[in-house]
Amino acid sequence: MNISPIKDDASYKSAMARIETLMNAKLNTPEGDELDILATLIETYEDKHFPIDAPDPIAAINHCMEALGMSRKELEDLIGKNRASEILNKSRKLSITMIRKLHTKMGIPADILIKDYEVRSASKLSPSKSKQKPAKRARAKAA
Repeated sequence: MNISPIKDDASYKSAMARIETLMNAKLNTPEGDELDILATLIETYEDKHFPIDAPDPIAAINHCMEALGMSRKELEDLIGKNRASEILNKSRKLSITMIRKLHTKMGIPADILIKDYEVRSASKLSPSKSKQKPAKRARAKAA
């Protein structure tokens, strides 16, 4: 077993090629140990050189809903009917209570749920979503 740190692209490719030859190695054998060590070295190199950003909180909710076979109604039961719609449409931020429920019931990591995301302003929403009454809007426009 001749293992050295992975420092560049060439040593990374070499380690990947070696892993290909060791994929069927048995546990607790010299080849199995080499596979384990190389996999750890490659994982460390990839984490450093090919980082993956955490997903947007709403994308994470949608993904988990799909993965769990969860309906929108079930999400509404969890965080509230109007709130679920507002959250999924990004017109409202997640509250700490919602984050706790989503983390506990859906298993979404809290560090993903607390990540900041842009909320659509009222002007970007359709007129039916605006909370301002038509008469008040007309007065504001005329002023």
